[in-house]
Amino acid sequence: MKAGVPFKLKIRVRTMILLFLCLGVASLGKLVFMQFFQYEWLTLKAEENWDREIPFSQTRGNIRDRDGELIVGNKLAPTLYFMPAQNNDVESAAATLSKALNMDEKKLIEQMSKKTFLVKLAPEGKNIELAKAIEIQSLQIPGLYTGVDYVRDYPNDDLLSRFIGFTGYDHEGLAGIEYQYNKYLTSTESTLRLFTDAKGSSLPHVNDGWEEGSDGASVELTIDLNVQQIVERALSQAMEKYEAEQAMAIAMNPKTGAILSIASFPTFHPLEYDKVSPSVYNQNLPVSMTFEPGSTFKIITLAAALEEGKVDLQKDSFFDPGYSIVEGTRLRCWQRRGHGQQTFLEVVENSCNPGFIELGQRVGRDKLASYIRDFGFGKKTGSSIAGESTGILFSEESYGPVEHATTSFGQGISVTPIQQVQAVSAAVNGGKLFQPYVVNRIYNEQTNEVIIENKPTEVRQVISEETSKTVRETLESVVANGSGRNAFRDTMRIGGKTGTAQKAVNGRYVDGQYILSFIGFAPANDPEIVVYVAIDSPKHVVQFGGVIAAPIVGEIIEDSAPFLGLKTDTDQIEKEYRWGDRIERRVPSLVGLEKNEIVMIDEPFKIEWHGTGTKIVSQIPKTDSLLSVDGTIHLYLGE
Repeated sequence: MKAGVPFKLKIRVRTMILLFLCLGVASLGKLVFMQFFQYEWLTLKAEENWDREIPFSQTRGNIRDRDGELIVGNKLAPTLYFMPAQNNDVESAAATLSKALNMDEKKLIEQMSKKTFLVKLAPEGKNIELAKAIEIQSLQIPGLYTGVDYVRDYPNDDLLSRFIGFTGYDHEGLAGIEYQYNKYLTSTESTLRLFTDAKGSSLPHVNDGWEEGSDGASVELTIDLNVQQIVERALSQAMEKYEAEQAMAIAMNPKTGAILSIASFPTFHPLEYDKVSPSVYNQNLPVSMTFEPGSTFKIITLAAALEEGKVDLQKDSFFDPGYSIVEGTRLRCWQRRGHGQQTFLEVVENSCNPGFIELGQRVGRDKLASYIRDFGFGKKTGSSIAGESTGILFSEESYGPVEHATTSFGQGISVTPIQQVQAVSAAVNGGKLFQPYVVNRIYNEQTNEVIIENKPTEVRQVISEETSKTVRETLESVVANGSGRNAFRDTMRIGGKTGTAQKAVNGRYVDGQYILSFIGFAPANDPEIVVYVAIDSPKHVVQFGGVIAAPIVGEIIEDSAPFLGLKTDTDQIEKEYRWGDRIERRVPSLVGLEKNEIVMIDEPFKIEWHGTGTKIVSQIPKTDSLLSVDGTIHLYLGE
């Protein structure tokens, strides 16, 4: 028995030695494996436990006009971050920082004392001015970091605001283009990685890291910034002058469908959206508001009647007693006494309701309804602008003789301004219905890589080129001799049509409240721009679209002409004089004459002299311009 004990002990000792030897070899192998094969992976895992990230924003995508002009950009506005573990005297730091930020010291101490590794000092320390950030960094407060951040910048202030929209506290788009294209405009943040121990103290043996983010893509619109400024200036003046409830405008290239301007009033600044009602920033009126078009819709009835060969505007005549009886219903003309005997060209010039009822009846109930839908009414235009409405047409069951008659002159139906612009563009551009669009492309500004690109889209041919030519000529006559005469501009061939529609609320017309509109285009022989303007409930003025909206459209077209390359043309229909019009004459050519020769010229104008010398070297207005007989010609002298 005694002899067996040493043997068993030896076995156990050898086993233990072997076991320890195996464990040692395994441990050594594991160390070798970790050192040579897992080093990078383990280092990354360790850094993930040590690192603390400070975000650095990349820029949100820009929004530009069709020529690359900046509409919405970005402005550097840093944000402050604080790491409590890296400061041993939070109260002293808060006292110093509170003065720089002009905020409550106790509130700041509460923020800076949080048991967390990193605190964003918001809202007072978020998006501060760059100069203020530099001033604060010079205080050298331990644990205080400045993160790169941006806010939206608006070089044109509130221009296009109801269309562009705005971003919120977290730079996410909340309305308009900013919301609709948010996924493209949004950037991904860069981050500064600080490596610290559990207490937040820096680790000297580990270098800080940087992860690069990416900027948002830019959105290039079809908008022309110059035209937009002209349109908004005109609407702003109209709102003030007429104390209107609302005003809206839309301008489009009829040959492509590209929208050149889109505006709604009242407006707001995107950085102060919280100061206005959501009904303002949530509605883009030219696409969302529906109302009776009134007489601007008569262009569709006219085009249908011409295309179907139902009328000769010069030879056919019509007697207007001031009303038309349809199924026992008396439908009145806007001129109660009637227009009497007139050609159908005069029916259009005078915007005579009974005359258009006659045209609608000649076309026929079903045929007119078909043209209306072919011109794009009753459904969205496909513009892809958020909030677009479809409008309201009579259903087939409720579209009887009376409804057919009222539709002929633009009453009883509901349309949007963008539908009107699309339809009238087709009526005057050669008969082609184009899909409106407002985004040219979405692209990366750094690489110029195009993400999305839009091109003109022709939907269908609605009427013939010949019919369209007649429509253009007729509507130019409306501006020269008819209800649109206030849109007339000398040497600028403009065609168009007025609209006066009584407002309806809950199915009832409201006394004394009208939406006054005008749709015009130029040049009348080869249109490059169609402009629609509507003024909602103007006050202290005669309630006619030809009085209020027509001159605004004429002004917009005239002022936009140089930016769009529209040429002047003396081969226009001469505006006939009517009682009450100011008497105008053509300005003579006076450049090159001697000063003493002017007294020999028999002209009614006043003369105002400028400069010194004996010879006239320039004049304003230019030769052949129309000027009121009591107007002034400015003559500039030289040698």
